[in-house]
Amino acid sequence: MNKATDLSVKEYMQALGVQARKASQLVADADGRTKNQALNSIAQAIQDSSSSLVDANQKDMQAGRDSGLAAALLDRLELTPKRIEGMVTGLHQIAALPDPIGEISDMKFQPSGLQIGKMRVPIGVIGIIYESRPNVTADAAALCLKSGNATVLRGGSEAINSNIAIAACIKQGLAAAGLPDESVQFVETTDRAAVLELIQMQNHIDVVIPRGGKGLVKRISEDARVPVIKHLEGLCHIYIDEFADLEMAVSVAFNAKTYRYGICGAMETLLVNETVAADVLPALNKKLIEKGVEVRVCNKTKSLLPDAIDATDEDWVTEYLAPVLSIRTVDSMEQAIDHIKSYGSGHTDAIITSNLERARKFTRQVDSSSVMVNAATCFADGYEYGLGAEIGISTDRLHVRGPVGLEGLTTQKYVVYGEGATR
Repeated sequence: MNKATDLSVKEYMQALGVQARKASQLVADADGRTKNQALNSIAQAIQDSSSSLVDANQKDMQAGRDSGLAAALLDRLELTPKRIEGMVTGLHQIAALPDPIGEISDMKFQPSGLQIGKMRVPIGVIGIIYESRPNVTADAAALCLKSGNATVLRGGSEAINSNIAIAACIKQGLAAAGLPDESVQFVETTDRAAVLELIQMQNHIDVVIPRGGKGLVKRISEDARVPVIKHLEGLCHIYIDEFADLEMAVSVAFNAKTYRYGICGAMETLLVNETVAADVLPALNKKLIEKGVEVRVCNKTKSLLPDAIDATDEDWVTEYLAPVLSIRTVDSMEQAIDHIKSYGSGHTDAIITSNLERARKFTRQVDSSSVMVNAATCFADGYEYGLGAEIGISTDRLHVRGPVGLEGLTTQKYVVYGEGATR
């Protein structure tokens, strides 16, 4: 493959695209055993290269410190032996998943005598753009490969050494299974022009998936000429209904906020029915304070939590990804739903209630990629949904919504069987 240093960015990216398209035909035709061999071989190569991966990552970590990279980003960037082992485990888990390609469903006989159904097939070539976390290189490659797609990966410049080292392991695994190197290609230039080129290569890239902050996803969505599966932000809500089990409500809300602050499924706004607010909020607030969570409240909530910070309009539209929670007391479920419709991001929202009819109404009227009843929003995760793994969580409506696993990286075509049928 031509190196980025030998060509202009445009020429380099076009070369990657041409090679990816050619390789996609071979990956699409590969059987499950071959793909699983590649995944397990990649896992072995990463395990064998653990020390060199750590060394490469330390170069990125030092460069990050020198450039003043924030502590949270340095944490995401770091490759520890435990995180490397996590990559290895993830690859084996994906290899163990059923192969979706070729699966036929909805076969039905028509009056014409034809038998018509749908077959699951790869999308083709998937471009993935991501920031910080180098483990995404292995995860994304594995999911695309298992679903029969070729992929072009463009990681963040802050992780360039780590990603190149992981990409080398991927190539070892592909070679061991007899699959072309170009099945998974990593963009080795840190020039930002490569991103623009990638998302506009309509002849070579079938879909782009950006993984990163709101600014990255917004920029990709605005500039792309190929379809984008996007996740803008996770502004998740929990509504505690007047018919809620109050002990459950406190437990679920606390877990949804504090399980992990930095995940997109973390609760950012709590809505509480005014009839139970006095019974729920003081107890919950005590637990949040002990955990170090800053609470920001509306005027009505302030009377119950006088030491809390006054919320501003900005708080209702903020994905904190931090130990901060905004709380609003509402007079009805309808007001809670209106709040979610006005300020939510369409990611994940939940209701805590023991009233089945109200639960049904909430799930019908709240239009998010995941709507939950009596469960913490942090369960919005491909692994927890039984998908095995995910490439991200889509807040789009087309062509996939919610956690994007193997099936979300495929499409379907009609297959028709006849016995000499004519029309």
